[in-house]
Amino acid sequence: MHIIRGDLLHLARTGAFDVIVHGCNCQCQMGKGIALSIRQQFPAAYEADLRTPRGSSAKLGTFSSASVDVDGHVLTIVNAYTQLHWRGSGLKADYHAIRNVMRAIAHGFAGKRIGYPKIGAGLAGGDWSIISAIIDEELQDLDHSYVEFVG
Repeated sequence: MHIIRGDLLHLARTGAFDVIVHGCNCQCQMGKGIALSIRQQFPAAYEADLRTPRGSSAKLGTFSSASVDVDGHVLTIVNAYTQLHWRGSGLKADYHAIRNVMRAIAHGFAGKRIGYPKIGAGLAGGDWSIISAIIDEELQDLDHSYVEFVG
C-alpha cells in the first residue's frame, strides 16, 4: 500500500488515479463524509448507487460504479458496500464485506491505479489497522494507494 497525503478527489481529478474507491452504506444515502463529496462532485456515482436496492444486506461486499470523463481522462468511481447502515455509534463497518469487495475490485480493476480514503475507519467506526491489512492482502498485486486527507 502506497500512502499519499492530499485530497483524494483533487488527485483523482488531476489524473493520479484511474479508479477511486470509497466505502458506502447499503441505504443509498451518500450523505456524509467523502461519500457526500463524491455525490456532489461526481453525480454519476450517486446515480449508480440509486440503481441498487435500498437497504439490501445482499449488497454487502459488492459494489456499484460509474465512469466519468474528467478533462479527457476516464475516472471510475467505485461505491464499495462495506456497511449496512450509518445509524448509531460503534462499529458499522463489516470486515467480511470489506474483504469481499476488495477481492472483487482486484479482479475488476487489475492494471489500474486505485486510490481510496480510510475506508470503513471514519464514520463507520472500523479499526484501520485491521482494514488496511485486509486491503493490502486483497490488492497485493495492484497499484493501490491510501490517500490520507490533507485539506
